[in-house]
Amino acid sequence: MKRIYMDHAATTPTDIGVVKEMEPYFTQKYGNPNSIHSFGQEAREAVEEARKKVAHLIGANPSEIVFTSGGTESDNYAIKGIAWANQKKGNHIITSQIEHHAVLHSCHFLEKHGFKVTYLPVDKYGLIDPDDVKKAITDKTILVTIMHANNEIGTIEPIKDIAKIVKEAGIYFHTDSVQTVGHIPIDVNELEVDMLSISGHKLYGPNGVGVLYLRKGTRIVSLIDGGGQEKNRRAGTENVAGIVGIGKAAELAEKRLAQGEEDRIVRLRDKLIKEIMNKIENVRLNGHHINRLPGNVNFCFEFIEGESMLLNLDMEGVAASSGSACTSGSLEPSHVLLAIGLPPEIAHGSLRLTLGKDNTEEEVDYVIDILPKIIEKLRALSPFKGTWEGLN
Repeated sequence: MKRIYMDHAATTPTDIGVVKEMEPYFTQKYGNPNSIHSFGQEAREAVEEARKKVAHLIGANPSEIVFTSGGTESDNYAIKGIAWANQKKGNHIITSQIEHHAVLHSCHFLEKHGFKVTYLPVDKYGLIDPDDVKKAITDKTILVTIMHANNEIGTIEPIKDIAKIVKEAGIYFHTDSVQTVGHIPIDVNELEVDMLSISGHKLYGPNGVGVLYLRKGTRIVSLIDGGGQEKNRRAGTENVAGIVGIGKAAELAEKRLAQGEEDRIVRLRDKLIKEIMNKIENVRLNGHHINRLPGNVNFCFEFIEGESMLLNLDMEGVAASSGSACTSGSLEPSHVLLAIGLPPEIAHGSLRLTLGKDNTEEEVDYVIDILPKIIEKLRALSPFKGTWEGLN
């Protein structure tokens, strides 16, 4: 049985070109990049070359790239680092109800330490209204953190419009771009963000490495104490192999974007959405119909439990998810789906299919063929009945 992977929002397979680039830094070029001998300087050169590649992908200066252990650390660093560094100026933070838990839990932590957080609502498509950001700003606001695109429903937020409002108010702006970097064109100067989070394993790089873009002049406190690595912004001996990997992944992502890979994936995504909605009754597409990630498809099916769909798809060779991989063990419905107005019984019936660079039209056709049969079988077994009036 052929295995088909459609869970790229959870993690992407490490590109073979990335693996080959990393290999020498495990067994041959293993120096500490902070050592002055030739082994160390060889490693240092590789780290700085990777820094240039990542910076080029997002239109940044290499000096503004800070390597971390992943997107979660980058989010924590941006939010807590700004809060601690600017608490004399104010104690108010603005975010949204649909952020990744790395952002939400960082905000919850700060609330326990005297900070106040406003969690903005979204509309039925998962979009944040820039006017809501403007209305929420006070003279105590020190940070706005809004994700670039949602990891579950794929909605791309109006970051440029929000940034203009935030910049006029003289407030720091952070965006979690874990799902967008490498998949759509990004320029940090066009977005006008002060900080931007990246994760290696979401753009065909390795696990355990990420980036925080930190605009020059941003006042922030380091979260990790120790040596003076990353220009005193992130202590700890650098993960050289991982950094080399994310650098190569950035380079390859830039080439794919230039070659039109985004358009190819959009065509596959749109075909999958159109055919499933034509073939299956009582199905709802979650997220914005146009402003969404190239490879993201998120459905809710009438009174079907999401885990049952996943198990049946897996038996047919298809890997998918019901939402964020970080909450896959939770019995609670998705906080994102609840925020866009879905009742819990509908939110429990969600399915996320996320396409990547290696997916083919043949694989999409296979899913279009088997998914209606799975839904029909599960509905025949379901004891639940109800109405979808008003949900679409």
